[in-house]
Amino acid sequence: MANRESVAIVSGACGDIGRAIVLELARRGAAVALSDVGSAQEAEGVLREVRALGRVARYDRVDVSDAEAVDRWVDDVRSTTGDVAWAVASAATVTIAGTMQVSSGAWKRELDVNLNGAFYVARAAAGAMLGADRGGRIVFVGSWAAHAPHANLPAYSVSKAGVRMLCRCMALELADRGILVNEIAPGYVDAGLSAEVFRKDPGAREKASARVPLGRMMTAEDVAKQVGYLCFDSSSHTTGSTLLMDGGLSLGTPVRGSEFEP
Repeated sequence: MANRESVAIVSGACGDIGRAIVLELARRGAAVALSDVGSAQEAEGVLREVRALGRVARYDRVDVSDAEAVDRWVDDVRSTTGDVAWAVASAATVTIAGTMQVSSGAWKRELDVNLNGAFYVARAAAGAMLGADRGGRIVFVGSWAAHAPHANLPAYSVSKAGVRMLCRCMALELADRGILVNEIAPGYVDAGLSAEVFRKDPGAREKASARVPLGRMMTAEDVAKQVGYLCFDSSSHTTGSTLLMDGGLSLGTPVRGSEFEP
């Protein structure tokens, strides 16, 4: 294929954070291949925005917990759209329930999507990069919950802790092939999975903000800009790293206001 596009693949692309990441990478010059579990109609809005930027965009319905489906998606992107240069594993789900309340099915599904799905996307992307004999960037959308225990989010916290070690293992394995692998670890984001909590409990947003030493939560666009940083040349010596952006939550500053756990 002459004049092949350099493509960014983004899973979980129809969520607030995934959508912001797609647009950030498109603004930086990437063609984008989106996936999520929703219908094609759900992706039409973000596809229009990408195309308005003059970039190629496509959407495929993919359950990232299905390894074969992920492989087919990435293979088709590579054969019909262009070389995979960037990959962002953003798909995630959350169950708000402690270890004694979470069902076995919910536990399994969360690890299947958040950890296994991230692995399948990153592995397929790395294979495409190696097959094209080019370097690339892989970014996992992790969480500060990977290192901060949350009593009501055990499945989510465990899955994100696994993603963090997966990032480091892949970074070590792929470094000499020019593939950089990193994690972005947000704290409270006023979007995405946290926004679902806020919709059910309007007072939770204020409680969350009160816990953050900076006194405010970040937006999906804030997260996307840092993903963009990890995907482009300004971070050419960064691999196996976690970019923690939690507004100081991990510093252990005493809580200002009511307790909140997303």
